[in-house]
Amino acid sequence: MKIYEHIPHPHVESRKKRAPKPRAVPGGSVARFNAFLGERITRSVGTMWCAYAFALIAFISLPEAIHTGKSALISWIAQTFLQLVLLSIIMVGQKVEGAAADVRADDTYKDAEAILHEAIEIQKHLEAQDALLQKLIENYKNDAKP
Repeated sequence: MKIYEHIPHPHVESRKKRAPKPRAVPGGSVARFNAFLGERITRSVGTMWCAYAFALIAFISLPEAIHTGKSALISWIAQTFLQLVLLSIIMVGQKVEGAAADVRADDTYKDAEAILHEAIEIQKHLEAQDALLQKLIENYKNDAKP
C-alpha cells in the first residue's frame, strides 16, 4: 500500500524540451533577413560613438542656426540635435537595460528550474519515508499477531 503517488505536472516534460530562446525570429527568410538587418543597424546606431558622430554633424550646422534667428535655433535643437544625438543615447540606455533584463530573466528561469528540482527531491524523500513507514507498519502488524 502506497501512501502517496506523485503525478508530475504536464508542464515539467515540455519545459525540459524547450529552454528560453532570446533571439528566435518567427517567419520565413524575409522576416529573418529583416530582423538581421534591423539588429545590425540598431547595434551600429545604438552606440555612444555614433552619438558623438551625430553630435559633431549637428554642431556643424549650429552656427548657421544661431545667425538665422531664434526660430531656426529652436528648430535646430529640436530637429537636429535632439533627434540625432539623443536617439543614439537612448538606444544605448535601452541596450544596457535590456541586457540587465535578460540577466534577470535568465536568473529567474534558473531559479524556477532549481525550485522544481528541489521539489522533485523533496518528493523522492517523502516517498522514501513512506516506504520506511509502510515497512514499520507491516513489521508492527506481524509482531502484533498472536
